[in-house]
Amino acid sequence: MAKISFQRVLMLKFVSVIFMFLSCVEAITDPTDVQALGVLYSSLNNSAQLTNWKNNAGDPCGESWRGVTCQGTSVVSIELPGLGLDGTLGYLLSSFMSLKTLDLSGNNIHDTLPYQLPPNLTSLNFANNNISGSLPYSIAVMFNLNYMNLSSNMLSQNIGNIFYNLTSLATLDLSHNNFTGDLPNSISSLSNISTFHAQNNQLTGSLSSLSSLPLTNINIANNNFTGWIPKELLSIPTFIYDGNSFENAPTPLPPPSTPPSPLIINNNRSHSLPSVPTGSNGQLSRTSNQKKLRIGAILGISLCSALLLFLGLLLLVFCLRKGVKTEKGHKTSSESHPLSVNTEMQEQWVKPTEENMFEIQNYGSTTTKSVESPITSISYTVAALQTATNSFSQENIIGEGSLGRVYKAEFPRGKIMVIKKIDNSALSLQDEDNFVANVSNMSRLRHPNIVLLEGYCVEHGQRLLVYEYIANGSLHDLLHFGDEHNKSLTWNARVKVALGTARALEYLHEVCMPCVVHKNFKSSNILLDEELNPHLSDCGLAALTPNTQRETSTTQTVGSFGYSAPEFALSGIYTTKSDVYSFGVVMLELLTGRKPLDSSRVRSEQSLVRWATPQLHDIDLLAKMVDPSLNGMYPAKSLSRFADVIALCVQPEPEFRPPMSEVVQALVRLMQRASMANKRSNGDSGFIYKTPDHDMLY
Repeated sequence: MAKISFQRVLMLKFVSVIFMFLSCVEAITDPTDVQALGVLYSSLNNSAQLTNWKNNAGDPCGESWRGVTCQGTSVVSIELPGLGLDGTLGYLLSSFMSLKTLDLSGNNIHDTLPYQLPPNLTSLNFANNNISGSLPYSIAVMFNLNYMNLSSNMLSQNIGNIFYNLTSLATLDLSHNNFTGDLPNSISSLSNISTFHAQNNQLTGSLSSLSSLPLTNINIANNNFTGWIPKELLSIPTFIYDGNSFENAPTPLPPPSTPPSPLIINNNRSHSLPSVPTGSNGQLSRTSNQKKLRIGAILGISLCSALLLFLGLLLLVFCLRKGVKTEKGHKTSSESHPLSVNTEMQEQWVKPTEENMFEIQNYGSTTTKSVESPITSISYTVAALQTATNSFSQENIIGEGSLGRVYKAEFPRGKIMVIKKIDNSALSLQDEDNFVANVSNMSRLRHPNIVLLEGYCVEHGQRLLVYEYIANGSLHDLLHFGDEHNKSLTWNARVKVALGTARALEYLHEVCMPCVVHKNFKSSNILLDEELNPHLSDCGLAALTPNTQRETSTTQTVGSFGYSAPEFALSGIYTTKSDVYSFGVVMLELLTGRKPLDSSRVRSEQSLVRWATPQLHDIDLLAKMVDPSLNGMYPAKSLSRFADVIALCVQPEPEFRPPMSEVVQALVRLMQRASMANKRSNGDSGFIYKTPDHDMLY
């Protein structure tokens, strides 16, 4: 019996080894791709059409997620056309570093295009959705793009000069949108383009930028183009230009056996050969490549499996012979090996780590409180947090707000974090269940420009929040305390801070479902790391409504009145548009170096918004407003555009303030243009321009 048991154990081990090796052959998806797919899944409202998809979990490459194709451990294709998907595109598309094909056409996707798209795409298809806004400038660095179809959406504004580096682009379809303005000059750089469709927009100007391109298929019908049609375009096989106002558009002789087109609108004619359906270009090669990849993968797995099976058999024979010899001198228990392994794993799972010193209260069978939605942050004990803060000593206090004091905490192995100890009097109307529910919501806020909630504590009547530590202090301190410190805030660094915090608010307002209103946006809640990247703190804390009496008696909160939108002061109403106003005030701080309220100044200059707003559109007065610590080192055009964004954000009527996605796009364009200007010149309209390249575009 012992011999049979021993052989059975060896056989089980052999089978487990084989499965282990086979699992290694099947790719385990790159965690970055898994996270990005999870965000996309959530943004698309967890659609039931996305079979096998999960939120930030699973193995897309090994579990056959619908529409997802992998190569090795990386996602290389996402193709989900015509599934009726609803929602938005999320904020992490740029994390797909290996993605080549992205096709979400024929769905009900709305909102704007993300400011950053997958950088290495060769094929992008968002046709037939409800996408609004403008084209993001990140398209300008998608050097491998061969096919782009954004037709039949609600895109607007100018197309933008984003084509200088897209020399691989062969098909560009922007038709059936609301684009305005002239065709950008950079479109003449598309040296490999063959198909250009821009019909049914509101484009103006001439077609001169198309005259030197190797086009074979053009449709610019139903726009507002004027001037003369370049003769080079009249020889193109498919050229449709009805519904414009050209000065002279003679109809050329049609190709043999092709009757002339009967369409005549405003004396403008068109001629065309049967056109290739949009989206067909390049499809055959992609399909054949995918088949080759699949066949190669199958052959590779088969060969590896055969080799592993052969090695496993040799291992089995060796173990059986050795086991027979060992059995003569030792009595072996067939149960001992798996039990010892399981016991060891169990000890490693239960034992608290020295670094965190926490008790697992919300996992497995040790759960002490049931929460409807899982908390992704760590549950700490009061004892662990007391140890990390030296019993919440005065020396560890680094701040104080309306909810309580903030402490710097040092955990074992030198890990530094921040603990917000919430005063019970501040949450007199909050019970423990509501606090834990709010912690659950805050724990799922994930954005590179938002301070991460690492953990929490609900024990012995205490309520504490544990955050990641951001080393360089707040924007408020860097701007207003110490001349030496604010010298590091160059003009480029200030624009970088504005863009990063705008992205954080865009995420809270337009990506999170339901949206999150910050309600306490100010420079002291913008923390900066060593590279001056901004991290917005206190996100989601508005749900923990403080006691009104305490709020008005706290100096920190009174100071935030300088950031409050007019509608909040008049009626107590606070919306996402109120956050936009507060963001505009912070931009004014970045521009001027002044505090929102400063009683030390003359009465007419004490309120930053009231003093600055009338001067934002006067270039001479604007130059006098700039923070003196910049020493004139900034580009004039960048300054002017920065002021334009401020003016939009601090408008007294909330309905006229832009959504944060538009603010983000405006700041991205500002940085893009400034970067291009920096390459051309070191001077700009009389202003010194010495800012470093690496800060301007990232």
